[in-house]
Amino acid sequence: MREQWSEAEAIAEQERLRYAVETVAPEGFEPKTATGLDVHYTENALVAAACTIDLGTDELIDSATCTGPETFPYIPGLFAFRELPLLLRAIEQLATPPEVLVCDGQGLAHPRRFGLACHAGVLTGIPSLGVGKNALGEFTAPGPHRGDWSALTDAGETVGRALRTQPNVKPVFVSVGHRIDIDTATDLVLKLAPRYRLPETTRQADQLSRR
Repeated sequence: MREQWSEAEAIAEQERLRYAVETVAPEGFEPKTATGLDVHYTENALVAAACTIDLGTDELIDSATCTGPETFPYIPGLFAFRELPLLLRAIEQLATPPEVLVCDGQGLAHPRRFGLACHAGVLTGIPSLGVGKNALGEFTAPGPHRGDWSALTDAGETVGRALRTQPNVKPVFVSVGHRIDIDTATDLVLKLAPRYRLPETTRQADQLSRR
């Protein structure tokens, strides 16, 4: 992925690639690990982190970071063009090939149905999903129990789920990225969030990028 884009070029690239998104998981998809992606913004640079978690133990088994300057401005809906070039470099440095990417951001829950998780999945070919802290769309509050969810909609289209990962805690917002379905993505996020609101992949990547 190149680093220099105009806003018009970036939007055109999203429109071009959105048709490559697959919303079903590969046959026999049973990942043993999950790799979280996050970016921390400092005053002068971005720090991208990739952290791989063992799904059986929740332990961190691999990690990598990549630091670089901002090469794309802050434009809502185009965060992938700020963050993804560095995230892809961090992924390349991992010793353990990722089985599924868990992005701190959106997938299909995006104005052009091509958020960061879709972009990362399409470019790498790795199954991917987005877990947003805030809703991009409309939803009714899910039930109060862990695992309760409600549909996340945008312009009348279902684009993801508001998912309660802990009892009586604000939901997270799960959407398909690439090569995964929403039920599988939901189950994976719950598996990755046994104790906290955010999945362990996001927590570990956030902490690493800040360090």
